[in-house]
Amino acid sequence: MNKLVSIITPTFNSEKFILSTINSVLNQTYTNWELILVDDCSTDSTWELINTIKDSRIKCFKLDLNSGPGIARNFAIQKAQGNYIAFLDSDDLWKPEKLFLQLQFMKEENLPMTFSFYEQIDGEGEKLHKLITSPLEVSYEQLYYCNWIGNLTGIYSVDFYGKIPISSIKKRQDWILWLTLVKKIGRVKPVSESLAFYRVRKDSVSSSKLKLIKYNYSVYRDFHGNNMLKAILNTALFLANQILIKPHFTKKN
Repeated sequence: MNKLVSIITPTFNSEKFILSTINSVLNQTYTNWELILVDDCSTDSTWELINTIKDSRIKCFKLDLNSGPGIARNFAIQKAQGNYIAFLDSDDLWKPEKLFLQLQFMKEENLPMTFSFYEQIDGEGEKLHKLITSPLEVSYEQLYYCNWIGNLTGIYSVDFYGKIPISSIKKRQDWILWLTLVKKIGRVKPVSESLAFYRVRKDSVSSSKLKLIKYNYSVYRDFHGNNMLKAILNTALFLANQILIKPHFTKKN
């Protein structure tokens, strides 16, 4: 097991967190990776900081125009040379054994994609004592009504899928990607332990629940092609899953 993993990390005004994120990759026990950093025209010192890291596995690019994380991720995917593609946002962290354990799990279970449980931290890196888990097998239908896959934990095989472009829909691009991948195989299994830290920030899009409802509606309407009534119904079912089911998979730790 020594295949190359391409790690996709878009950056934008990430000077506060980006070096910690990069260090969590440098500390991986699995060492055959490339980290593709694509800066989306940061106005702070992000670009200068990422260029201070001298490691041939780290590749830095800068977009000509501020275009959003979807465009930055697609740019990185085009540059990727790995057998696997994994995602890590510029404020999140991986545990040292993350890649090794996931690749081992994929080989043992003969899976072309997987994800893992993860924990939450705050803007200062302090643990919030929340472990985000999922069912031990997630079907396409389950994923259709609830995004069980944390983007910072997902990884898929390029040898099996090819390179899958990120949707041009403004938000919820990660959910659309996982839906596309799981639809081909029917269901997916997670590594049932925490392998990453998701940073909860007050200024993030995901911190606004009302905005998320709007974006979820857009996925059903624009990506799945639901008519307005069906999109509203499916958005309501998604919300019901978020309120009634998903909280049972958030554990104190």
